[in-house]
Amino acid sequence: MAKPTVLLTRRWPAVVEQKLAESYDVATNRSDRPLSPSEFREAIGKYDAVLPTVTDKINADALDVPKARTKILANYGVGFSHIDVTAATRRGIAITNTPDVLSECTADLAMTLMLMVARRAGDGERELRAGDWSGWRPTHLIGTKVSGKTLGIVGFGRIGQQMARRAHHGFGMEVLVYNRSPVDPGILAQFNARQVDTLEALLPRCDFVSLHCPGGTENRNMINSARLDLMKPDAFLINTARGEVVNETALAQALMFDTIGGAALDVFEAEPHVHPMLAQCDNLVMLPHMGSATREAREAMGFRVLDNLNDFFTGAAPRDRVA
Repeated sequence: MAKPTVLLTRRWPAVVEQKLAESYDVATNRSDRPLSPSEFREAIGKYDAVLPTVTDKINADALDVPKARTKILANYGVGFSHIDVTAATRRGIAITNTPDVLSECTADLAMTLMLMVARRAGDGERELRAGDWSGWRPTHLIGTKVSGKTLGIVGFGRIGQQMARRAHHGFGMEVLVYNRSPVDPGILAQFNARQVDTLEALLPRCDFVSLHCPGGTENRNMINSARLDLMKPDAFLINTARGEVVNETALAQALMFDTIGGAALDVFEAEPHVHPMLAQCDNLVMLPHMGSATREAREAMGFRVLDNLNDFFTGAAPRDRVA
């Protein structure tokens, strides 16, 4: 029997590509750049499965194929707001994702960003590289203590809970939670966390706010100028969720006028392009979407996709089907 044909839209870790090739007829986008809508239409008419990533914008135009051969979009990543779920479902295409396996590494990076922006690590490194450091002095690069402060977590799924674990048990932080649905009291108790009903109740009480909510239309511009105005003037915003969750113009203005203490971002609305106003903000730390960028996480993500494909093509229900 012929192997099912699959397309990797980007290069994956070599060990995963090799394992995938044992069971599937694999084609790879060797240019390692996002595919265009026309390239997606061609792929969906040609392959049994397409394996996209967060950088692939699979909108209704990209799915406008009269006779789709593709029966599953096995997404390499947790978030799937880059896929038009309605259009895919209308064409009978299943969608899966890769939860669990990147939660710890993404939370590690969120904590890294929080420490960097609080302790002005980006400022210090830029100063050293420019050869401008004149030596230690009592008033140089004064930052903010993290231990014992209040952290607000927006979105309390797997990654948000891992962030709470690090913050509370590692840094003694008080944890407040905003989540769209009630959180099990037993889970909150693990971190001595408290859930609040609205963002408006959370933001004024926090020294740090870390975003771990889904992207997509529902949460687009969740953090806007009105909500930034609710934050303490010395509070910090951290985003490792999705770029569209934050109104970048409003954030840049808040940073430029010092209405918040600072921000740290790993995701951007128009990746890989960065809003030009953000690049001018010295009280901002920026990283190029590195949340899951460890060997362990990226390999585990690939193997999770493989598990979902194996389930699908053997007639079982994929463990991570989201649509």
